[in-house]
Amino acid sequence: MILESANGGATKTKIMYKAFLSYVQLKEYLAVLEKNGLLEYEDGMRSYRTMEKGIIRSLQIQSRMNGLVHINYITENS
Repeated sequence: MILESANGGATKTKIMYKAFLSYVQLKEYLAVLEKNGLLEYEDGMRSYRTMEKGIIRSLQIQSRMNGLVHINYITENS
């Protein structure tokens, strides 16, 4: 949710509300995402932006989640 929220640029507040996080949680997650090259802080814009690596990772996770939902749907309706 954080990577998706920051795609195209977003402030801490916007990310926090879109990802349903407390400020303490947000700070911790932002630090981890920045450290791993998935997110960057733009000083001039005072916002965070999802890096290309973060977009790819976000799409991979979303694809896996869709696959799990599909498998669960098939299992329940068999």
